[in-house]
Amino acid sequence: MIDSPIKNIVLSGEYVRLEPLCKNHNQSLMEAVIDGSLWELWYTFIPKPEDMSLEIDRRLALQAQGKMLPFVVIDQIQNKIVGMTTYMNIDQENNRVEIGSTWYSKSAQKTRINTESKFLLLAHAFETLKCIAVEFRTHRANLISQRAIERLGAKLDGVLRQHQMHRHPRAQGLYRDTYVYSIINSEWLSVKTKLQELLLQ
Repeated sequence: MIDSPIKNIVLSGEYVRLEPLCKNHNQSLMEAVIDGSLWELWYTFIPKPEDMSLEIDRRLALQAQGKMLPFVVIDQIQNKIVGMTTYMNIDQENNRVEIGSTWYSKSAQKTRINTESKFLLLAHAFETLKCIAVEFRTHRANLISQRAIERLGAKLDGVLRQHQMHRHPRAQGLYRDTYVYSIINSEWLSVKTKLQELLLQ
């Protein structure tokens, strides 16, 4: 059984620092989500600025239940919050975890921030928590997210058809198909090497 990932931790790299989410991050996250009007994306759920405090409360409640460990993503160069990410669907009995509920300000996208964030989370999951698999999920229509996950070295496990009802008002009443990817522990060394190379580019 993995050592519980519910413990608050700080993960730091050259470009990114991941700190445990708290209510004091509300204003900074409101400013981050405005960069790109991220809540307008219909195929994912990203809160509006005025709903950010509710989203923080939701994630912290899931943490209290042992289901999630949420982080804010901090740009080390600019020393400012540029998004959120989490360990979620934590399965201690089967040594598995999902990395998800992730979003970044538009100006932080297509930079080293996502690559290093995933590197830090994957390294902690495989090397400290001793996970046997780390999962990623994304919407069928979210091609950018699919390409980003594949770029990490994750493999497509399958598609959960009509998996969940959409939460976005623009897709109300519709179901989403969810693409499920994973990296398993025997693949971690090659994935780690690839990510380290990407961070040097």
